[in-house]
Amino acid sequence: MKMSDDILKAFNDQITLEFTADMTYRQLAIEADAQNLSGMAAWLRHQADEEILHANKFIDHALDRGSHPRIGTTEAPELEAGLSPLEIFQAALAHEEKVSEAIRELYRACTSTGDIDAIPLLQWFINEQIEEESTVGEIVGRIELIGDDGPGLLRLDAELGSRNVESTENPE
Repeated sequence: MKMSDDILKAFNDQITLEFTADMTYRQLAIEADAQNLSGMAAWLRHQADEEILHANKFIDHALDRGSHPRIGTTEAPELEAGLSPLEIFQAALAHEEKVSEAIRELYRACTSTGDIDAIPLLQWFINEQIEEESTVGEIVGRIELIGDDGPGLLRLDAELGSRNVESTENPE
């Protein structure tokens, strides 16, 4: 079933938001790297890679349905230099919450127009966003517990840097 023009536009908006999320995570990684927190920076870059995978999932879905997706204009995030580790991950959490709400809105649009073909994909993303918000929220909580404890922050940095890195190819 080909997508309606309205649903395709909503998918295009989501694709653009996913690429914006990629740039947001990359900028946050720069902030972590600038503070010699290479583990956190690596974790954030991996998240950026995941956002590209997410964009590709939306693109592939639209193409598979005979539609022609388009990437909209993306803008680099406006973040101040010198964010603390807590501020870095609070910004990441705020962006994940924004993406989650956009996906819920896309789900609502698809259900209200009867576009049931998009529902399995969107349900996957809803579950993914629950996991993403939980993970980043846990990191925020741990940084809040650590406070200004340098050794604690370095332990968390090392832990985040040890994350297994998967391929950025679109998994099926």
